[in-house]
Amino acid sequence: MIELDGNNLTLEQAERIIIAQQPVTITTTARRCVDETSAIIEKIVAARRPAYGINTGFGKLSDRAIPIDNLRALQRNIILSHSTGVGEPLSIEAVRAMILFRINSLLKGLSGIRSTTIDYLVQLLNHKIHPLIPSKGSVGSSGDLIPLAHMAAILLGEGEAEHNGRVISATEALKLIDRPPLDLAPKEGLALLNGTQYMSALGFLALLRGKRLLKNAVAAGSLVLEGLQGFTAPFDERLHAVRPHPGQVEIARLIRRMIAGSRLVQKTDESFEDRLNDKHYTEGETDCCRPQEVQDSYSLRCLPQVLGPAWEALAFLAEKITVEINSATDNPLIWSDGTVISGGNFHGQILALTLDMTAMAIAEIGSIAERQIDRLLTSSDRGLPLFLVENSGLNSGLMITQYTAAALVSENKILCHPAGVDSIPTSGGKEDHNSMGSIAADKNLRVIENVEQVVAITLLCAAQALDFRLSDHLAGSTRQVYERIRRLVPHLAGDRFLAQDIDRLTRAVKDGELIDGIL
Repeated sequence: MIELDGNNLTLEQAERIIIAQQPVTITTTARRCVDETSAIIEKIVAARRPAYGINTGFGKLSDRAIPIDNLRALQRNIILSHSTGVGEPLSIEAVRAMILFRINSLLKGLSGIRSTTIDYLVQLLNHKIHPLIPSKGSVGSSGDLIPLAHMAAILLGEGEAEHNGRVISATEALKLIDRPPLDLAPKEGLALLNGTQYMSALGFLALLRGKRLLKNAVAAGSLVLEGLQGFTAPFDERLHAVRPHPGQVEIARLIRRMIAGSRLVQKTDESFEDRLNDKHYTEGETDCCRPQEVQDSYSLRCLPQVLGPAWEALAFLAEKITVEINSATDNPLIWSDGTVISGGNFHGQILALTLDMTAMAIAEIGSIAERQIDRLLTSSDRGLPLFLVENSGLNSGLMITQYTAAALVSENKILCHPAGVDSIPTSGGKEDHNSMGSIAADKNLRVIENVEQVVAITLLCAAQALDFRLSDHLAGSTRQVYERIRRLVPHLAGDRFLAQDIDRLTRAVKDGELIDGIL
């Protein structure tokens, strides 16, 4: 059982709750804080003190006073009127993340919602009941209003949910948590809707998949390096110490670790004196000496400089997601001394820009991987058969896998157009600058999916290239990855149906199956 208090949710805890579906509970301190501010709402209502979203309309209608007898209906109406989403339902993981992050934000005790209302969300999470939330509709400001409305509608007895692999009605969902349809108190409907939890949820999932994808790309690049008998000098620790970007340094370190002990790579990082004293070098007996070449193409040589920025982009995303999931993103916010402040903490610009950057960084993982595929397929000068197949001509081998990779990389160029520089006003112009961070979050996952497939193709080609090398010359770490690939897909002796091979490796990249315990 993981305790939530609104302030200290870690990314590791979030992963356990969202992916492993561990249950949660609310700390006593957080519950007391929540109920203190919900009592302030009762005082505001009793005093007929004007306060946005409590006794006024919403957005452009904020100048409309709402009679005290209609305040509960107002909160129900905002959920129903905002449930206008379209598109395919979000994944279970995305829904769980939304619920978790909304609970944690409300537990800061600044939203004016009752703890008994938050308990409904806790029960949904713990009973693994996941509202069906359409994937499209949010503009990333005024909170992710539409997705969160669909999340909240289930509490009112509206909409549908997923439970144990089947779709159930809201009525059945409420029976499973032994709760009646929720009768919202003043401010509670707005409190449930006004937040950045859709953006945060998809951003969190992008972070998890992005980190796993980057490790797979490091493994793939290391296999490619051995398959092409590349130079080790570009990964020399001394080289990166004089340009010490943290991501660049880290990726170079990981590649050094992956290829340690390999007899396929060209070790050009010794001192000149050491090389003169190396009888194997002077007698031309190294495993892969090509004296006419002194450096590799950028797709090998610049791996730390390309994958390193992706490492840093993901680290920056982790920082911003950690802040966001422990923040109050409601409007207005209410303090226990009765202060009510209307502001813009729901605005998702920080997430939009961060996620735009992450999408571009991830896309570059795919871009350099596609070039590695091309190198593997066309490096006859390095002792590999054209398109990595014997009897080429009769067989096309892996030629067309590069077409697929090229198509995916090209699609990412379109997807990487920044969403955060766009804005369409809403609510009659009252909400005149929107972040579109929701779109940045959604396209991030689409970019990641494309790159997962490109990296899978890279691994397919790299393993095929290594089939033409001496397997006992592989490094220990790369040999493990190679053997795992070969357990999933066999060597290509002649042309065959390849889509299933790519699909198997893509799933292994997504699951981390190829790199678990290695990277």
